[in-house]
Amino acid sequence: MLSTNKRLPQAAIAALVGLMIAGTAAAAPLVVRSAGPSAKAYPAGKALPDNAKIVLKAGDSIVLLDGRGTRTLSGPGTFSASGASTVASANAGSTLGALVSGGGERRARIGAVRSASGIDKNAGKNPNVWYVDVTRSTNMCIADPSTVTVWRPGSDAPATIKVSKSDGSSADIALAPGQAAALWPSTLPVTDGSSFKLSWDGAKAPTNVKFVVVKPTSPGLEDMAQSLIKAGCNAQLDLLIQTTSLPGGGNAG
Repeated sequence: MLSTNKRLPQAAIAALVGLMIAGTAAAAPLVVRSAGPSAKAYPAGKALPDNAKIVLKAGDSIVLLDGRGTRTLSGPGTFSASGASTVASANAGSTLGALVSGGGERRARIGAVRSASGIDKNAGKNPNVWYVDVTRSTNMCIADPSTVTVWRPGSDAPATIKVSKSDGSSADIALAPGQAAALWPSTLPVTDGSSFKLSWDGAKAPTNVKFVVVKPTSPGLEDMAQSLIKAGCNAQLDLLIQTTSLPGGGNAG
């Protein structure tokens, strides 16, 4: 079991989250996902004016992100980029809290992820945008290579994850029963562009992870999403979209 140190004070995290939400409230809506006949007109990463009218055809679907969270628009119809809701999403605040506590610390401070009863309450869902999901092959964006943490969906049984590089070097990550997260092995340092294969008993196939070191951006959901889109960090973008989804989607006008 890994030792844990003091985390950022909860009051400090709350203050940072408040600043991040406030900083995104006036930002332009950002397209984070698009599909259908009009996808070329609304590519992922495109910022839209608040007063923009979005015209979608049948079969079109786009996801917009702003400081309140994400909204999914489905065609046919004409939609307002700003949407009808003006209330900050509680889910957005929750996600930003995860980003602050997991992505902004200088040293990894992670042990078992458990509830008070010793059972992982969030089994099956990655609790942090910055955690490497060992089951997904993807580009993985990180701000600090020294704080890389791996996470597994199920933690009932012990597991040993083998991390290997193409040069033949490897290291093991031992996970005890009830432990969902652990530090990346220090003997295999992570650098920008480094690639690794993760395997363990029972896995259908090895997982391939390529790391992309991203520079810290100004506080805001849109800036975070832009970094993930440009680097192709799709698993993290998916998690960001899912966790900040606003109820109700968008209304055609």
